[in-house]
Amino acid sequence: MASIWQSAGEYARQWLRRSAARRNILRLTARKIPLRCDCGKGSPLLAELERIGHAPPRQLHGIADDADEEERLLVAIRKETRVWNLNNVTRTQAYWNVYRSHPELHWALLAHMVSRNGGWSMTDLRGEWLPRLLKPETAEQLFTLLEACNAQIFQDAYPQLRLYVESRKRNRPLFALLPGFGVSAFMGPFWERFWLERNSVALTTALILNEQNVIQTTVLERSPHQERAEESLLFQTAPWLRTNQVVFPLLSDRRNPGPLTLVGGVLERFASLDERIRFGKSLYAMLFGYPRVLSGVRAFAERIPHTGSRADYWPSVFRDKQTSGIPREGDPASESRWYSPRLEKAWPDRPPPEPPDRDWFQGEEVRTKMADWLVSPKPPRAIDMTEEHQLGQRKLQAMAAAPLPRI
Repeated sequence: MASIWQSAGEYARQWLRRSAARRNILRLTARKIPLRCDCGKGSPLLAELERIGHAPPRQLHGIADDADEEERLLVAIRKETRVWNLNNVTRTQAYWNVYRSHPELHWALLAHMVSRNGGWSMTDLRGEWLPRLLKPETAEQLFTLLEACNAQIFQDAYPQLRLYVESRKRNRPLFALLPGFGVSAFMGPFWERFWLERNSVALTTALILNEQNVIQTTVLERSPHQERAEESLLFQTAPWLRTNQVVFPLLSDRRNPGPLTLVGGVLERFASLDERIRFGKSLYAMLFGYPRVLSGVRAFAERIPHTGSRADYWPSVFRDKQTSGIPREGDPASESRWYSPRLEKAWPDRPPPEPPDRDWFQGEEVRTKMADWLVSPKPPRAIDMTEEHQLGQRKLQAMAAAPLPRI
């Protein structure tokens, strides 16, 4: 009889938690800001992209009276990019530095939060569950893939952000220098338009699809580990396990002693370029389309430094030390907190990636997708990931406890 009452009590507690979560999400999404890209079918910008797509590759040309000034600027930004491209933690901080000084660069905050998730995925490979499921060589291959994507995006995008910052300092656009960093000709019209109109939505949308195309051509279509990674049991079962999650913690209500509310989504097919672009636009629309989500994310980014450990956002659930954690009151873990190491303890730094040897914005197939890719982003309705995230960890726990061979 006691077990029946215990089950009923647990069911009631779950119902109350879910009801509270629904009310919280309704509160977060009660106000919505429309995000207009204005660069889809029939727009002058799309026509300009069509012209560029048929033109020969651009050559670097000057914008300053003194050519040495251009070269010094190129060298300085390249050096700064290499310094900040040391690892996931430094990249994540660099994105935040840019956004904090220039909040009109929406993509910098989006990249900061997605990069945090990249770091958490990297340290998961050395954390509580995955080492019991993966052979060391498999974990190494998956980290190499994650690191290559993270580093390649930064190598392409950070110089663009810095060039905008320098343009603001000098009060004149410097975007003619973009080819000097190997940036796709695709991005030129968007930066030029942004300089005149400050349309953050159009620029962010362009950066999302640009960076996904960059890693498609430089990493995913060339990585010797990609086929092995996608054939692994982890990648095949990720959609079912719901472990391929991107979560944004909200630090908006510190009166709640429990884990922070998480919003976000699940990337069903990492290998699909179209799916990654759609998912990136959805995350952006959620982040900047719901003001209360933006407020909570910005508070978290401001106050919680990124270490790569999931203890950054759920210290009552995760621990960044290998010693046994001490359960806390209200801890959803059954016995102790789950191990989630800091990046510096999990993986050594890797050499910087090779620059791209071609512009991805070539070929009729790519150009035909522009109109669909450049549709204005819309915020998703289902954004709560708090229970879903914990459930994903529980599923990994169950797999790790099962008598399965490591893959």
